Amino acid sequence: MKKVLILLLISTIISAQNRSTEQRVDSVLALMNLEEKVGQLVQYSSGWATGSKTDRPEESSSDLLKAGKIGSFFNIVGAETTRELQRIAVEESRLKIPVIIGLDVIHGYKSTFPVPIAEASSWNPELVKKSARWQAIESSAAGVHWTFNPMVDIARDPRWGRIVEGSGEDPYLGAAMAVARIKGYQGDDLSASNTIAACIKHFAGYGAAEAGRDYNTVDFSERTFHEFYLRPFKAAVDAGAATLMSSFNEIGGVPASGSHYLLTKVLRGMWGFDGFVVSDWNSVGELVPHGVAANLKEAAELGLEAGVDMDMEGNAYFRHMVELVNEGMVSIETIDESVRRILRIKFRLGLFDDPYKYNNVETEKKNVLSDEIIKATKDVALESMVLLKNDGLLPLKKDIRKIAVIGPLGQSKEDPLGPWNQQGQKDYVVTVVEGLQNKLGSSAEIMFAEGCKILGEDRTGFAEALETAKKADVIVLSLGESLHLSGEAQSRSTLDVPGVQEELAKELHKLGKPMVLVLMNGRPLTINWFDENVNAILECWFLGLQSGNAIADVLFGDYNPSGKLPVTFPKSLGQVPLYYNHKNTGRPLNPKVPAYTSHYNDESNDPLYPFGYGLSFTKFEYSDLKLSKSEFKKDESIKVIFTLKNTGKYAGEEVAQLYVRDLVGSVTRPVKELKDFAKIKLNPGESKMVEFSITPEKLKFFDLNMDFVVEPGDFKVFIGGNSVDVIEQSFKVVE
Repeated sequence: MKKVLILLLISTIISAQNRSTEQRVDSVLALMNLEEKVGQLVQYSSGWATGSKTDRPEESSSDLLKAGKIGSFFNIVGAETTRELQRIAVEESRLKIPVIIGLDVIHGYKSTFPVPIAEASSWNPELVKKSARWQAIESSAAGVHWTFNPMVDIARDPRWGRIVEGSGEDPYLGAAMAVARIKGYQGDDLSASNTIAACIKHFAGYGAAEAGRDYNTVDFSERTFHEFYLRPFKAAVDAGAATLMSSFNEIGGVPASGSHYLLTKVLRGMWGFDGFVVSDWNSVGELVPHGVAANLKEAAELGLEAGVDMDMEGNAYFRHMVELVNEGMVSIETIDESVRRILRIKFRLGLFDDPYKYNNVETEKKNVLSDEIIKATKDVALESMVLLKNDGLLPLKKDIRKIAVIGPLGQSKEDPLGPWNQQGQKDYVVTVVEGLQNKLGSSAEIMFAEGCKILGEDRTGFAEALETAKKADVIVLSLGESLHLSGEAQSRSTLDVPGVQEELAKELHKLGKPMVLVLMNGRPLTINWFDENVNAILECWFLGLQSGNAIADVLFGDYNPSGKLPVTFPKSLGQVPLYYNHKNTGRPLNPKVPAYTSHYNDESNDPLYPFGYGLSFTKFEYSDLKLSKSEFKKDESIKVIFTLKNTGKYAGEEVAQLYVRDLVGSVTRPVKELKDFAKIKLNPGESKMVEFSITPEKLKFFDLNMDFVVEPGDFKVFIGGNSVDVIEQSFKVVE
């Protein structure tokens, strides 16, 4: 009789395959008992990943699957390994429901691409989309169904280590990059075997942690929250992101993973999100130390009622959810809705139709670390670098005979992988020294001296570095942060180049040799001395596998850098938070009479490098800014037309940027807001007429009543190559 019942259940699931996804979800849900429903809400890691320790179940993974007590694993990879887990789930459990396997594919699986903040520096959403597409192709071949990415948190404080995982300080640019990554990961058909489900994170406000200290409290106005921090999330939801992750932080006294307002009213009610929400690692359990739940059982109730569907490593749902339902504290209808959301994504991934579609060993061999994907990491790296300074030293001449690479990052094979490099293969990393050797071959001597470590006070290597540098025609300083100084739980109280690296540079500067700084880092740093004293500065961030080859291409002019900063570089820590789209205040700075205006006594208000800044080997000129109308109705659009000319000697790409200022509103407005951008390639002497549109959507903001509207009034439009150096025109919006 038992076998007959099981066959009947399987037949019911199979017969549902010709129905709509919602009908199929409901047909499976109808077969499930309470324990199996709760099981779908439970996720555990393989055990090797970082994260707070939790009280893991006594049962083995296989026993949990057989009993239907787990719906998802993460940090388990490999076509064979994941196939075995899936086999247990669909062949040995009662209802044969497939498991979904997640992984932090942040900027690659084994083939490491540039870190997200570097990719955002490309200002090229199509390139970022291609990067995510390659990452999906490689990780899906290793049995991964789901990535915990993109991180779309807006970050205005570079002390926060996770600024490296996002797209910087601006909601418009952040939204563009979020949409690009979602489309890259999920493709045109989420059920294809080489796509993975995206997970937008961390919902929400996590990037605004007080003092830049990870996991810290967040507090801002409702208007600021919706205006700046939620915009990329809304764009990501509209782009079809399959899942979302709740964040660690609280907002105004309410932890995000227990916020019914965020997860139900805004996300599902206002935005219509129909995917599922997974907690961050134990963020449901952490409702207890937050002080809004007395124990894990209360945390489980609060988390599910708020709208967290899947409990990542928290044990709260696993330990207490059945009990909460039986006691009447949580309704079965609430459980059913969360299960329905999870099953919906499993159906959309095609796991019910072919649970082994991600488990082909031959596909894994073909797609992991393939020549094609490694080449793609270099293509992305080239566009991710930002030239911050150049007095004419770059590009270097290829007839140069002796180059001294000095610094702890010159020969590092690990650090270019950056934080969250997943299973990045350091043996595949091309270092700065190797890149220069590959570029010049036997025609030049590439000398190396470490000089010092990234951290610490040891100066014993200075002497060797100086002797090496004395022999060189040019010095390439390879300095910055280690990969371990950025990322989760890696907040810093200073933005200086760590250790004695700057001191080493000062000693080398005394030699009077030409010197270029190749900077590797995961956040803006205060590099005033370098800006004043070295000949050229190339911001490389962490570029991944092909770092050295990409850097050499730029240094020698085989690629003209085109990157722009997605985040402001301050002059000093005391200016932080420093961002371009700030408010004017009632007493804005008056440089001629600064007293009693908003300023510092010991520092200017200006950044070292503004948002949107980045140089090229050539020069670009903006002119002839015109508007199709100077006055128009609030439901109309206008064209912004200007001429961009390459006035230099090299072919190059320029990121033209459009900013708008609403001069008078029912609430105060920023001094500038990015509203569009385009990357344009021009040959020497070539000019092009460029056209942007200002649509009503680009002028909307949350007014005094928190309605998202266009208000009539006077505006300014700015066009330029960064947020400071612009030309402008005025226009008026009328009723």
